[in-house]
Amino acid sequence: MTQIAFIGGGNMATSIIGGLLQQGDISASAIHVADPGAEQRARLQAQYGVLTYESNLDAVAQASVLILAVKPQMMKTVLTPLHATLETRQPMLISVAAGIDLATLKTWSGCHAVVRCMPNTPALIGKGATGLFASDAVSLEQRNLADQLLAATGITVWVQSDAEIDAVTALSGSGPAYYFLMMEAMIAAGVELGLNQEIATRLTLQTALGAGEMASSADVDPAELRHRVTSPGGTTEQAILSFEKAKMHDIVAAAMQAAARRASELSEELGDK
Repeated sequence: MTQIAFIGGGNMATSIIGGLLQQGDISASAIHVADPGAEQRARLQAQYGVLTYESNLDAVAQASVLILAVKPQMMKTVLTPLHATLETRQPMLISVAAGIDLATLKTWSGCHAVVRCMPNTPALIGKGATGLFASDAVSLEQRNLADQLLAATGITVWVQSDAEIDAVTALSGSGPAYYFLMMEAMIAAGVELGLNQEIATRLTLQTALGAGEMASSADVDPAELRHRVTSPGGTTEQAILSFEKAKMHDIVAAAMQAAARRASELSEELGDK
């Protein structure tokens, strides 16, 4: 049976664990979680029945897959004491940290089969979007297993380079915050137009949900859907013209380029340490 170790038992690890157990392909007894917080370990044990550890070394002792669910700034500190064990055991290593490239992960861990992935926060409710990039040493069987593990939280896509993972970070990794900001703006504008806060919020959230589901199920792209609801001379057309005058496409592109650039900078900053 595949033994899966998690270093870090926070939100992202919890979402993956919950998804895996719900799928039913992996048992709780095959999941080992290391976390420094006693309360977090107790919660994971009580909620999921997984095995928990204070020691990272104890958690990885029998692992054939190691999922690193820690902040980028903590990655080297976590991996250095594990290097000798990982180099000997050679589990498949999966990192969910932004900005740490494949080569650096291989150097710090001693592992050959390494997968970089970038999930996003809707993974917490099973609606995530995850990009993955694998080293050449990852076998087809390991690749399929990595896909299965991350698909437990939503959809998965595979890319071909670290640079593309940085692009995924800018698009879907950071993307939920862009939509939340748009929701904030719509709610505030609704209030300015005379709606109360509760009504403006409910209408905004339902509109976002409906638009997302409609776009996901449609047989045309979002641009065509927009054209279909933008009647000439109508109210929607005036709103769209205002967005275009403000160069909304340029604003979004600049924001995503800034996010991708920061992901690349993190790789350089952390890789030198």
